Amino acid sequence: MTRRVTVKDLRQRNRASVLRQIVLAGVTTRAKIAADCQLSAATITNVVSDLIREGLVQENGLLPSDGGRPVARIRATDGGAHVIGADVGEQGVTVELFDLSLRRIDRVFRKLSTRAVSPERVAEALGGAVADLRAAHPERVASLIGVGLGLPGIVDIGPDGTTTVFAQSLGWEPTRVNDVFSLGDIPTYADNGAKTLATAEMWFGAAQGVQHGIVALLGRGLGIGVIAGGRILRGLSSSAGEWGHTKVSFGGPACQCGARGCLEAYVGGGAIVRRWRETGAKVRGGDEQGLSQLVAAADGGDVAAGRVLDETVEILGLGLANLVNLFNPESIVVGGWAGLRLFQARGEDVARNVRKQSLHRPGEQFRLDPCKLGDDAVALGAALLPLEQLIEGTLPSPRAQP
Repeated sequence: MTRRVTVKDLRQRNRASVLRQIVLAGVTTRAKIAADCQLSAATITNVVSDLIREGLVQENGLLPSDGGRPVARIRATDGGAHVIGADVGEQGVTVELFDLSLRRIDRVFRKLSTRAVSPERVAEALGGAVADLRAAHPERVASLIGVGLGLPGIVDIGPDGTTTVFAQSLGWEPTRVNDVFSLGDIPTYADNGAKTLATAEMWFGAAQGVQHGIVALLGRGLGIGVIAGGRILRGLSSSAGEWGHTKVSFGGPACQCGARGCLEAYVGGGAIVRRWRETGAKVRGGDEQGLSQLVAAADGGDVAAGRVLDETVEILGLGLANLVNLFNPESIVVGGWAGLRLFQARGEDVARNVRKQSLHRPGEQFRLDPCKLGDDAVALGAALLPLEQLIEGTLPSPRAQP
């Protein structure tokens, strides 16, 4: 039986629509909000007034009008609420503090030992980084509404609301977020890092307005956010997008997940550097530095480096072509530290290989772009998790809290 929509439901729906549009727009007007949200001027006036009383929205100067009264500019109140987003990777935890307009205020990085990346070790680094941010910005603690985590692996939200991480590649047992990553008095939300990257790019980056697309995260591991009908595709238990563990060969190199022949075992950032090392190359520093050294060596005429880079472009093109044939995207956005470095070095070659290995029709329909938001995209997308709760009304605004 369909639940009857009440006046309260309509008010909440209108509030969410208006607040979301204001955050997305940055600066807007009541008339523009009405047009974007397809709501009446009277409804917009009432909703904006309510949001101003909550301290979430403010008038911000005037715009001249055609012969009438000046038009007030509307924007989110920077200090109306604060959110924290965390990018949890195998190398370290990056934790960032944002205001309501999604301006980054501060950033803390805690390095992890690659020999001991346990959930408890990650939780310790995460808790320490959040504590550092709270200590550095005590005036913003009262308006901190939540923390979002971009985690490796499958992040499944069960029917009872319990969030569980299945990070097979890290050797973790199924891990309940609230049991291990709880931050005490701060509501904590989590999603897969590739999906938080996709969300950020959909809100503010290269995937804005995209109805059918792929946002690919290439770091040490690989993942994607699939955009279908303007929404992130999740599958039965949120595992849709585990692109790195699609197979590109029988046998092949061992993957972190325990299988062989995974795409990630060839073109994950660490795998690319490993393949170069196997040619006898001397690599200084970690994987990120190693990939930059590989590109520089290839550009300088090093035959082995050039061969590894060419193979990487070809295999990556194959992996992306499979996505083109499966999902027929209008847009493919490439992000993550390895993805951005490869795109910068060989973006045109990657695009050419994708088209070469795709079916002709879908292969001529997509565009390939780099992630617009850079290295902060996963953390920014994670910060949108608690912000979404505020927008939808499941979290009260700070001014409304006792």
